[in-house]
Amino acid sequence: MSERDDLVGALDSAGVLAGIRWAFLSAADRVLEDYSEAAGHDATWVGVTRFTLFRDRLDRVFSCRRYAVAEGADGELSLDILHAELTERDVKTFPKLDPELVVRADLSGSPGWSNEGTRWLLASSAFGKLDEVPWPQKSTTKQRVAQQPTDAPDEPTLFDHLTSDEQAGLATLMTGSKLDLHTLVVGHSLDAEHGGRELVIGQPRLNSGGGSAWYWKHDLLQAPPSEGGRLRPSAPAPVGPDTTPDAPVKLRRPAAEQPNRGQAGR
Repeated sequence: MSERDDLVGALDSAGVLAGIRWAFLSAADRVLEDYSEAAGHDATWVGVTRFTLFRDRLDRVFSCRRYAVAEGADGELSLDILHAELTERDVKTFPKLDPELVVRADLSGSPGWSNEGTRWLLASSAFGKLDEVPWPQKSTTKQRVAQQPTDAPDEPTLFDHLTSDEQAGLATLMTGSKLDLHTLVVGHSLDAEHGGRELVIGQPRLNSGGGSAWYWKHDLLQAPPSEGGRLRPSAPAPVGPDTTPDAPVKLRRPAAEQPNRGQAGR
């Protein structure tokens, strides 16, 4: 199997992709509901608000940060916090995931989440331009992520013109800044005027010389079951059986009260 097959299959089978999809759709719906050009809302407002709500919804669905409630807390009160400001549809489609499934794994100040050693960050794009995300114009953190090695076959790189000695020296420099976790990016966009949405997860490619912004990416807005369950993968990425039962609903204790679970292994 390829890297894409392994990662997409594992994340989908675990329910991670369903959680990301729910978080994005909940955030996008709220942005579209509140958006008003007459009130002075513009593209900047749409982008900042979408990012803020997307980050919040990811923390909710994966029981992170302020949504990690202490053991023994009142269950009804916990749900009140978890469901605050969500629509009836949001609550109905809220994926039931194990609260230990995902942990926060920020990278150099950029919000991140991780599952079993795979981290993902968020990156916004103009609508219809996800294939052309200019990573060299993004933050230093996103550029580092886009420089990660990949097993994608026959992919040209920015450094093919260098001699073998020069490429070896460059590889040494890049090894010094190797990331602690293999890191993907969730790319997202929203057309506030017409309601168009885009959501992908993939490995970015540092496209300083042009070309695709991704070594590979997976569309997360393929037609999913109406109840918000597992996505049907785009070929050839395999998935686990879609009969996987949902985990019992419970809320994670704050990190300070949890035993050391070995961050490096996740």
